[in-house]
This record gives sequence, C-alpha cells and structure tokens, in this order.
Amino acid sequence: MNRYRVLLADDHAVLRAGLRLLIEVQADMTCVGEAGDGVELLAQVERLQPDLVLLDLSMPRLSGLAALPDIRRKAPSARILVLTMHADDEYLRQCLKGGAVGFVLKQAADQELLLAIRAVMRGEVYIHPAMTRGLLGDLIDRSRDLSGLGRPFDKLRASSDRSEDTLSDREAEVIKQVARGHTNQEIADRLSLSVKTVETYRARAMEKLGLPTRAALVRYAVERGWLGE
Repeated sequence: MNRYRVLLADDHAVLRAGLRLLIEVQADMTCVGEAGDGVELLAQVERLQPDLVLLDLSMPRLSGLAALPDIRRKAPSARILVLTMHADDEYLRQCLKGGAVGFVLKQAADQELLLAIRAVMRGEVYIHPAMTRGLLGDLIDRSRDLSGLGRPFDKLRASSDRSEDTLSDREAEVIKQVARGHTNQEIADRLSLSVKTVETYRARAMEKLGLPTRAALVRYAVERGWLGE
C-alpha cells in the first residue's frame, strides 16, 4: 500500500512530535518532514514534494496563511490541510481562497484529524463541523446580493474604511500580529510587553479603525496585504 506523504508545519515542537507519532502508526500515512516556521516550510515543500501539508496558521517569519500561494506554486499536487486553534470564519474563507482543501481545529479529537487527512487525500474538502455555519452565511449573503437586497457588511466596511496612519507604531504592530493569528501571550513575548499592555494596544487600535470583531480585523488586514509581510 502506498502511504500518504505528510509534511508537518507548526512552530510548537511538542505538538509536531505528537502529530508525527499519530501519523506514523497509520498504515496509510507517513511523516516525511517537519517545519517550525513559514520560511523553513517552503524549503521543505520544494525539496520533499509531499502529498499533504498539515499547516498551522501562526508561525514565525512567515505565517501559514501568507505561505499558501507559495506552497501551491512549489508543490502544485500537494493538498493543504489547515490545523489551527483559530475558530474564525474569516480565516477559513481566506484559507480556502488561498488553496487549502481542509480546515480542522486543534482541539479536535485525533480521529477527526485522521478522518480529515483521508478525506482530502480522496479529493474531498473537509471543514470542521463548527465552521460550516460561516460558509452557509456567505451563501445566504450572496443570494441576497443577487436579489438586490444588499450585503449586511456594507456598513461595517464603511466604518472601517480608515487609515492605519492614526495608529501609533506599537498599536500597528500589535494589530498586525493579532491579524496574523498570534495570541496576546505570543505577541507579548515577541514585543517584550506585558499581556495587559498588548490587550490595551489591541483594543485601542481596533477602536480607532472601527473594527468591532476579529473577523473584521482579518478582512481589513487581508485588504491591506498585512498577512504577507
């Protein structure tokens, strides 16, 4: 039996070790490599040409979301399954738009991850059940748009159509890190700040930009190319 060749990309070594063990005991899978950041991931993708990339979104040097186009270019036949802690509809939409064919939350059971891997390797799209509601909402929005009823996000877009020039340097850096999927603790560690200070910068920046939710922030970030920086 040919085994699916899986490349693991996550910045947490302990999690990668656990995923490797899970994959290696399967009769139809093998782990061919690991990467701890986005730049290393692209090098491994090009060299190994895996069948499947198990991709985290929040990684140093280059985020998983920003790496998606290059993964597709360097290994066109590889399927990309996102494994993330971020249960956010906007991340899901951007991942699918970027070429991912699966989206699983890290808190999902091991058996669900294996199910997802096998599904995408059969040519299917697998989305964690809790995330399907957002996609259904998109379909409803589009049907309303076509019928002339308009989109419910127009007001939000108008309110967030402001320049990041109003942000201080620290506010801008924090908000970009948030948009890339990093937690407050991770941002605090990266910028040598306290978690409380990060929370303050984050709240202040989102208020200045008129962004009421994280999903609105991700949309704003994508429009301005922040995730690829």
